[in-house]
Amino acid sequence: MDGHSPKLASIPASDSTVWADASPLLQAACTGLRDGELIHGDNFNLFAAMSALEIMDPKMDSGIVCTYYSIDEAIENGAAPIPISLDSTIDVQRTIDIMDHLLACEAAWHKGHSLAQTVFSCIYLLRLDRTAPHALLHSYCRVIRATCKAVVSVVSDARAHEEEDLFTMTYGLPLNGDGDDKCLSMLNAVEETISRQLRACKAASSKRRLPEDLEPLQSNSNLEEGFCKALLCRLRFRKHFFHVLACMKRPQGRGLESARKHIASCMTELESILKSADFIRSCFGESYEGDIDDKTTASGREPIGFDAMLNSRLSAPTPPRAIKILSWKKAVQYFVKLLHDLDVICSYPLDPHLESLLRFVVQFQISQPDLVARSHLQLLLVQDGKLYGRDPFFAVITKAAALPEATKNHDIQKNESILQLGMLVMNLLKILCTNAAWQRRKHGKFLQDWRVIYVQLELAFRNEFGEVSSSSNDENICMKIFQHILLWVEEKTYWIAFRFLILGFELELYSTSEYCMVYWYLYAVLTKLAEKTHLKIAVSYDIAKRKGKKKKDSPKDLARESRIPPAVLFLQCYICLAEGLTMILAALRNEISVFQSPGPFNTEQEKFVQHFELLQRACIPDHVSYPSYKESTTHACFSTLAMYNYFKDAQRIAKEVKSSFSNDPDRLAELRKLEQVAEHNSVAQNLICRLGALDPSLKVSFELSHHPFFATVVVKRS
Repeated sequence: MDGHSPKLASIPASDSTVWADASPLLQAACTGLRDGELIHGDNFNLFAAMSALEIMDPKMDSGIVCTYYSIDEAIENGAAPIPISLDSTIDVQRTIDIMDHLLACEAAWHKGHSLAQTVFSCIYLLRLDRTAPHALLHSYCRVIRATCKAVVSVVSDARAHEEEDLFTMTYGLPLNGDGDDKCLSMLNAVEETISRQLRACKAASSKRRLPEDLEPLQSNSNLEEGFCKALLCRLRFRKHFFHVLACMKRPQGRGLESARKHIASCMTELESILKSADFIRSCFGESYEGDIDDKTTASGREPIGFDAMLNSRLSAPTPPRAIKILSWKKAVQYFVKLLHDLDVICSYPLDPHLESLLRFVVQFQISQPDLVARSHLQLLLVQDGKLYGRDPFFAVITKAAALPEATKNHDIQKNESILQLGMLVMNLLKILCTNAAWQRRKHGKFLQDWRVIYVQLELAFRNEFGEVSSSSNDENICMKIFQHILLWVEEKTYWIAFRFLILGFELELYSTSEYCMVYWYLYAVLTKLAEKTHLKIAVSYDIAKRKGKKKKDSPKDLARESRIPPAVLFLQCYICLAEGLTMILAALRNEISVFQSPGPFNTEQEKFVQHFELLQRACIPDHVSYPSYKESTTHACFSTLAMYNYFKDAQRIAKEVKSSFSNDPDRLAELRKLEQVAEHNSVAQNLICRLGALDPSLKVSFELSHHPFFATVVVKRS
């Protein structure tokens, strides 16, 4: 039964269909057709060609290469036997193989493959009632099914699955089962039985009396302890992982502490799973030939009870995808990373300050978390239309706009434009939880909404109070709210534009020949962002000073007031690097004709429009266009570069501002990177200015080696 190859059965005809053998027709067509030709009707067109199926192509023809045409046929042919083997030792070995392969399938599903061709390629899962006599396999499959349902629920609720569109499609698979709510009690019962058996093994080794009512897992007493340990760590991982998902879904972050404890337990069990591999391989007697790292089980053997093609016709309304299941080791690595990402989310203190939250989400995205972790983050941040399910977004906005605490309950929050702004902030948080490509695409379209809401708020402000200069009542709370929020909206609009531009580097959308225009535009956006940030901080400092009710400013206060805030200096460092890179690229292009963007299909102006059209539509920044870019860069040359070194300014600012962020490790790490780029580029600029036009063997390149979006200039002799 184990090595038996079943005979292929034909699909039975029904009352309304009769099957005819088309092989002679296809053979005749193959003989008469040349390469590139196809058989088609008179009404066939290019659109139809895009949807056409290519018969006998495994990627297109879902009916090809099927071992079985139905689940019942697979079961009848012994593909998923119960018991798995009459030999109890082999039965346990193969159960572990099934567990390992299911873990690999689950990781492949999380990575974007369809549920039907990954986890539910397991025939035991498709007919779960059959496994009832096998308590170990039955409890494991039940918790797998319940876990899949929980993950689908999280991703569906977050509505983040548009980026991996197959993730939440269940294709009518048996995902909802009666009694799945009791899956953990079943698993606990099996775990307790195996734990007792493990204790019995240890008692036997120390010559203590064994419990008489305990049956061994399998017949070989020398292997009993090893099998108990291998099974327990797999069962316990599943139990704790299910608890992690359940705890993280509790409202208002109430289950985060519990989730962290279960995450730590999951990590421990994954280590034990990896350690069990040597024992499992040693059980088979024969030495395994081949690369064990590519296999989907710890033993290196193929598991029984799986058929990836069985559900291929259910996988989507499109032709089936070629599925590559992750190896067992890579699956374990995936879950280690997933658990680490979830732990980062659980350790976040639910800070109500929006600026801190935005920095946390951006920093979290640097590790490139997968869909499941990002969905959990989004559901934590936005619940029931509130931040963390507890803070109304108007209160969050007033705090971010440096308004007094009392304003969060003001009736102005019922204003239509203010309500729309709350929705924009909520959507911003959701967008930041998507992958980089989806995030950039949404940011580009989203900018116009922010620009529109600014105009609407400004109109509402003027309708309510007239021109600001004509208002004599400075203490009017409504006017103060509008003024602060308008300033904050402008600052946040430029922050989104900045994110839009730098995500292009992460997605490798810019060629080196386009760096000049990109850094020029980045310089323009950062300049406006720094200006608005400075204004916002100045306003908040003014409020704090009023709260103090000081009659006369002391010299210390005046000095503090005139000092540039650290957050603005941080942006100033970015500005110097962007301006320096713009000028050095423009000078190289103008003096020695390198880093031009000739291109047979697009002119430089067309490329400018392609990269910045969405920003231009939203007028971000105002009065920025291709002619102004050309005017700014046309006259750049080595002599002007030698007169002023922007990189030295960036290096100086980075050193000076470090002490202000001594308690912020992420900002400190960023400043060190900026300092490295500035130092390298300063030296490179001096070298280019001295030798650039004189030495034709000098080769200049730009690499993102020290920073994700500020390039390092590399100068070499060819």
